[in-house]
Amino acid sequence: MRSVELFSGCGGLALGLARAGFKHDLLVELNGDAFATLELNKKRRIAHIRDWNLLNADVKGVGWSELDLVPDVVAGGPPCQPFSIGGKHRGHTDDRDMWPEAARALGELKPRAFIFENVRGLTRPAFGEYLRWIKAALERPNHGRQSGEGFEQHLSRLEKINSDPLYDVRVEIVDAADFGAPQRRHRVVVVGVRRDLGVSLPDLKRTHSRDRLLWDQWVTGAYWERHGLPRPSSIPANRQDARTVQRLATVLLEPDGEAWVTVRDALASLGEPNGVDGHVFQDGAKVYPGHTGSPLDSPAKALKAGDHGVPGGENMMVRDDGTVRYFTIREAARLQGLPDDWLFATSWSESMRQLGNAVPSQLSQALGEWVGRTLGRASVQTSKAA
Repeated sequence: MRSVELFSGCGGLALGLARAGFKHDLLVELNGDAFATLELNKKRRIAHIRDWNLLNADVKGVGWSELDLVPDVVAGGPPCQPFSIGGKHRGHTDDRDMWPEAARALGELKPRAFIFENVRGLTRPAFGEYLRWIKAALERPNHGRQSGEGFEQHLSRLEKINSDPLYDVRVEIVDAADFGAPQRRHRVVVVGVRRDLGVSLPDLKRTHSRDRLLWDQWVTGAYWERHGLPRPSSIPANRQDARTVQRLATVLLEPDGEAWVTVRDALASLGEPNGVDGHVFQDGAKVYPGHTGSPLDSPAKALKAGDHGVPGGENMMVRDDGTVRYFTIREAARLQGLPDDWLFATSWSESMRQLGNAVPSQLSQALGEWVGRTLGRASVQTSKAA
């Protein structure tokens, strides 16, 4: 299946979709530093990206209908800063809001499906009306905004249309840890499938769980044995986890699926920073209220880009002796599901910004497989009908 991607960043979304079987015909990224990362890895012939067609451009200037592209899927992560809890919360008034461009791309390319992701903050009540517009605009991208028309007026016009929408659209709030990423990263995904295909998306199945991790750690002890560590004698300090462990130990019913992947799991083979391929120690990590770092035996806190450089706690680990240090670029890349040969072309702070904005490839692979299976069913039905 073929795909086109907008707002590609350093490649997390695209890599996961490629692992799910999609062939990218075009990736568009405006930021020069993020594009340099993509270009570096393409030139180095890294798996998947070596075959991608990259374009360093503003999507506002791309005439999609003029390109020789017939994608099955259009994907992308419109800039999240307008809706981020850590941002300025300007929503649709922020110049970086690119949801109108996502809708325009759909209207011109008319793919069989689309996958867009953004921060969970998009679902806050303050943005409720705008999220309604996003969903309506993606359902009917063939009825685009008119010149000078605000989103409220456009929404009103869209909701008065009597004909069926072009796409069935789902809005899902997900946690990347539930799909195998070693990171608690809550996102909103907006996914659509063209109605004329005659198929609908099934429920999105989570594959990993906190319960299974707690089972492995505190009921069977398999987690500690795997890492060659003594099993702790105490119960989890977190009250909710302690209650869950007590329940699991009482019923002795092994949870389905796989365990959440922890920081220790993800970084097990790296060792301490050695100065090679971005695994470089960065001085200055400190603990202060609200920024306490990520313990090793849970998924990491969500990596963040920050509006004024890199925040403290979200990008630090707490070592076994209680001391903290910043994640190296290589470690942060692992937390986002990028392979160890995926290098970055810029400084530590800029590389961490790119990683803080990335989509974990484990999550995007799961989304790609979810949509891909649905499109596969549509193809089978079409073949039978023929």
